Amino acid sequence: MNFRNFCRYLVGSCRLAIDSQLRILAKITSAYGYRVLLGNDDSRIHLAPTCYVTAIKLRDTLVPKLQLGNPDDEAPASRDGKLELPALNSQALRGNDELVIADPILAAINPLIGLLLLILAGCSHQDQDRQTLRPVNVIRITSQQTQNDRPFPGEVRARFETTLSFRVTGKLINRSVDMGDRVRKGQMLARLDPSDYRLASQSIKAQLIAAKADRKYSQDDLSRYRELFNQNIISRPELDRRQTLDISAQQKVAALEAQLGEAGNQLAYTDLRADRDGVVTALEVEAGQVVAPGQPVIRIAQLNEKEIPIDIPEHRVTGIDLQQEVAVTLWADGDKRIKARIREIAAAADSASRTYRVKVTLLEGRDDARLGMTATVWIPSNTPSNPIVPLSAVFTPQNQPEQPSVWLVDECSSTVKAVPVRIGDTLSGERVAITGLAAGQLIVSAGANRLVEGQPVRLPHPVKPAVDENEEARL
Repeated sequence: MNFRNFCRYLVGSCRLAIDSQLRILAKITSAYGYRVLLGNDDSRIHLAPTCYVTAIKLRDTLVPKLQLGNPDDEAPASRDGKLELPALNSQALRGNDELVIADPILAAINPLIGLLLLILAGCSHQDQDRQTLRPVNVIRITSQQTQNDRPFPGEVRARFETTLSFRVTGKLINRSVDMGDRVRKGQMLARLDPSDYRLASQSIKAQLIAAKADRKYSQDDLSRYRELFNQNIISRPELDRRQTLDISAQQKVAALEAQLGEAGNQLAYTDLRADRDGVVTALEVEAGQVVAPGQPVIRIAQLNEKEIPIDIPEHRVTGIDLQQEVAVTLWADGDKRIKARIREIAAAADSASRTYRVKVTLLEGRDDARLGMTATVWIPSNTPSNPIVPLSAVFTPQNQPEQPSVWLVDECSSTVKAVPVRIGDTLSGERVAITGLAAGQLIVSAGANRLVEGQPVRLPHPVKPAVDENEEARL
């Protein structure tokens, strides 16, 4: 048991005799010409946790002589709220600023009580100072004017991707490819039932043969009528009529030839073929389904060039340029970075998301970047970033729940002051970017909800920065 605990134990043992102590002090102070004051002043001596007693010597002008009375009488309260105890029926001698008590027992107790009161007063003041000085964790806001890489999520896609469809209607009778198959240009992909188109082509062929026969007859007939006209046997109108019939037969043959070509094309359109080398990325129909002209059937992606579309917010789009080199990381490859370049920046923002579509072309690693993989595009940014602090440093006052704040530490007085801030982006590791603070300021990083305005705090040594160099490099 240390000395401090011993003093507390001694006072605890004497609590039952507090009334007796007050009575003894009243007798002593009355004998010496003192008065007992009750209060909570820091300059008074601590007798008990809720009772403080001090003795103030009465001046000669206030107490010209000792008043003898009954020791059991209660002390009347003065106008200033201080308790004045009555005098004792004891003999006291007054000298030069000294009073001599006649009772030797009271004279022996007086120094012991005074010593205990002084010891307890020092312990109580020390406890009070330690309770009001709260230790806190603090961080110092650092300047983050360095170049940072801003991440933007995206997905690996082919730059050229085509959705193939039939140009005629019909029933799908065959599909020769599946999802993920690599195809070559001109390869058969699907086929419609060609029966109707084959019959139509045969019909037009028959009409064309008849039209050619009529044209041959009209040509021979025109030749005979031209000889008769030269012999002045027929008139000029009759010759003109034969010439018109010959022209009509010729044009009919030409029309049927065109129809036959169209029928041949429609018959060929029943076969769907690949128009480029690539890979099948989507299948929209199955065998047995009747499709209409233009209905999506198969999607083919070209593999010789891949890109990653990303969406850039309005306040970030001014910080990027066309043909700017960026880095790409694939979720499947961890932190491995691939070189890429910005190929396209949308001229207008999307009406729904209010973001700008930016397309980034991969310069290497095309074989590793499979279509549909999750990717992150890292774009260098030279703009200064906002200070980053732990989420535990931000609190909301009870009188202003909509205004987030932090505790700013005054290093001269070691006191705290609430400063309003604005919340920015939320980062990993329970951190948040804020605005409203300057580099070099000291803020409380933990226990913000336990502090009050102007409360003194004890600062740790050394003080940690808000973001260390390793973390700053990763932001």
